[in-house]
Amino acid sequence: MSGGYRFERLKVLVVDDNPHMRKLVVTILQAFGVINIFEAGDSEQTWKMLREGNPDVVFMDWILDRASGLELIKKIRTSNQSPNPFVPIIMLTGYTQAEHVRQARDAGINEFLAKPVSVNAIMMRLVAVIEHPRPFVRTKTYFGPCRRRHGDEEYRGPERRSTMDDEADNEAEAHAQAV
Repeated sequence: MSGGYRFERLKVLVVDDNPHMRKLVVTILQAFGVINIFEAGDSEQTWKMLREGNPDVVFMDWILDRASGLELIKKIRTSNQSPNPFVPIIMLTGYTQAEHVRQARDAGINEFLAKPVSVNAIMMRLVAVIEHPRPFVRTKTYFGPCRRRHGDEEYRGPERRSTMDDEADNEAEAHAQAV
């Protein structure tokens, strides 16, 4: 079912306030061969799991208890206490309107996954964040994966958005290769 991928060393955090949805995603990940799966149902548990478990990938719901998934993603990306601001985050939500997708992108997600989920969709997003990590960018108002999905990667003109400094790029690349 995992298409030849070996996910047994992958550490995944599944964040959803609905225990049934968490169980569904966990079951699918286990079918892929993921062994190290952490679960969180609220923002406090999520922050604790991020710090203690150091996951390689996070599946994050939009709605949580005290903080929205978007607020938590922004905290992961920008807080000085964030254990890994580069962790790939896959937004998992029923809010699929274009404005919600833009808000999630602007919060710093790597991939967007609409509920109800399918086994194939989860696999595609998981493989995407592993095989095709996007460079991270820092602007005055944003830090996260490059929001541009399409375009001429060879363009080097004056309006080309530059990525972060080489040290941060190397850190992100090393983390992606470790996954």
